[in-house]
Amino acid sequence: MLVDSHCHLNFPELQANLDDYLQQMVTNQVSHALCIATRPDNIEGVIQLAECHPNLYASVGIHPDEKLPDFKLSNEYLLEFTKNPRVIAIGETGLDYYWNKDQDMSWQHERFQTHIEVAKVTNLPLVIHARDAAADCLQMLKDGQVELCGAVMHCFTESVDWARKFLDLGCYISISGVVTFKSATVVQEVAKFVPLDRLLVETDAPYLAPVPLRGKLNHPALVRHTAQYIADLRQIPLSELATATSANFFTLFKRAD
Repeated sequence: MLVDSHCHLNFPELQANLDDYLQQMVTNQVSHALCIATRPDNIEGVIQLAECHPNLYASVGIHPDEKLPDFKLSNEYLLEFTKNPRVIAIGETGLDYYWNKDQDMSWQHERFQTHIEVAKVTNLPLVIHARDAAADCLQMLKDGQVELCGAVMHCFTESVDWARKFLDLGCYISISGVVTFKSATVVQEVAKFVPLDRLLVETDAPYLAPVPLRGKLNHPALVRHTAQYIADLRQIPLSELATATSANFFTLFKRAD
């Protein structure tokens, strides 16, 4: 069995055919999926999905790309959602400088810090998004003592050197369908490098569908293609990679059944 450690099944393009995608998970031996909140207006929907389907879990947080000038994130706001036992993680959070290279990013730092504090209070791991911001993200995780709660670097696309730095902090590394892209040689090297007991796989559905379905709508069952590709890279059976990454998921996300 495989676990999709990061997807957005609440997004309209997936929720419209949710029963079909859940059945495809069964067919492709994908036992569980973690559904990730990104905005204040979709947190409750993500939690409802997890409440209605025993093989789905929820993570609560605000994506770093969401500026939301009229919304002020507080510890208390996130803590209220974490009372629900179906919430097993904090995020998607982190830093993203890709669209904001020349702007003041203090608002992202402040929001990221709030997520880190809540993760430590609740002992729930962080789901980290880092784009063009690896150095600052690493430093904030160090300063925030991320080892006290744990974290996964979602959709990791940095180099082996950066992977080593985040692994040294105790983070897990999650690989998406990007690894199957012909041009993704850096990610392929990371997929071979990460110790098997610290590796996760994900879809980031509805985005980043793996080859041979690149450009199509992604969904959790397609994590099987990503897992098979990584198993081939590592020259191990798919069953070995599936067993390891699934065990890693439940080790990191301790509140999951």
